Amino acid sequence: MLQTLQQAIEIRSAHGGDVALLAEWAQAMAFETEHKRLDPDTITRGITEGVADPARSRYFIAEIGGEPAGTLMFTFEWSDWRCAWWWWLQSVYVPPEHRRKGVYRAMYEHVQTLAQQAPDVCGLRLYVERGNIRAQRTYESLGMNDAGYWMFESEFPQR
Repeated sequence: MLQTLQQAIEIRSAHGGDVALLAEWAQAMAFETEHKRLDPDTITRGITEGVADPARSRYFIAEIGGEPAGTLMFTFEWSDWRCAWWWWLQSVYVPPEHRRKGVYRAMYEHVQTLAQQAPDVCGLRLYVERGNIRAQRTYESLGMNDAGYWMFESEFPQR
């Protein structure tokens, strides 16, 4: 009888020593999902500042057997309608060799638990490319719903 032993997925907070890997993954994710090339210096600065300031964002890394297997970051949006915070999931990336192993599910459940334990958090949100059907199905399988909004932006040149 053949048995498959699935290694435990551990989730930890990211730290300054993870910035180079997070920047590499951010660039891979941007190219894979939107065919965009990010400026390496800008993304490295952005992640460095985000990791250093938990009031700005919180980064997590999933590990399998002590090896990095994915990342997720969240930021904060105040809702006056709910008098509480939305946590926006962003910078989600699981390298191809770790996909379909439950890595994203483990990260999502970790952050969901943190959010549910915080009395001033009303929920989790994320945005996804319209054409990324695989990601949409993943999010739906975790109980997330299409919020019914389109996202608009007015991007300013980098300063």
